[in-house]
Amino acid sequence: MRTAQITRNTNETQINLSINIDGSGDKSIDTGIPFLDHMIDQISRHGLIDIRIKSNGDLHIDDHHSVEDIGITLGMAIKKALGDKVGISRYGESFVPLDESLSRVIIDCSGRPHLEYNVLFTRSHIGKFDVDLIREFFQGLVNHALITLHVDNIRGSNSHHQCESIFKAFGIALRKAITKDARMSGIMPSTKGVL
Repeated sequence: MRTAQITRNTNETQINLSINIDGSGDKSIDTGIPFLDHMIDQISRHGLIDIRIKSNGDLHIDDHHSVEDIGITLGMAIKKALGDKVGISRYGESFVPLDESLSRVIIDCSGRPHLEYNVLFTRSHIGKFDVDLIREFFQGLVNHALITLHVDNIRGSNSHHQCESIFKAFGIALRKAITKDARMSGIMPSTKGVL
């Protein structure tokens, strides 16, 4: 099993996170931000990743520090759990509809952090959650997982549907990218010989 446990403490957040990327989608998620819990649940369920998160943050200020730092910590855990990446598929993609919304996510476990994020939400908040923080979550994750990530919401008129289709697509694309390929056993999925 490829697992990782990360504890990250700053003056703004205290986060304990563990993952098993060869899991079944088992989870215990308590970020203090219910909508973010719901979105991380999508990653766990559709990525078949066991996730345990307990976060305490300065939510009395706003959600920004917690959302960004949880993305950072999850990225650190993914990188650690992947190890040397020998034998993985490396690439993953997914198109996910949710009613009127359609999102596409493409991942390359490249060792190079890069985010392309093309999402125009139809409103600024989902309940009390600021949709600008979705980009911050993925930027933190990308920077610390060292992956290339393309996120495109192709269409949608309901912000909740837009966001949920993105997180579901991310979970599925990640599962594809990190899956061990029997034909790649013992092989680094790069002509460079390193990722």
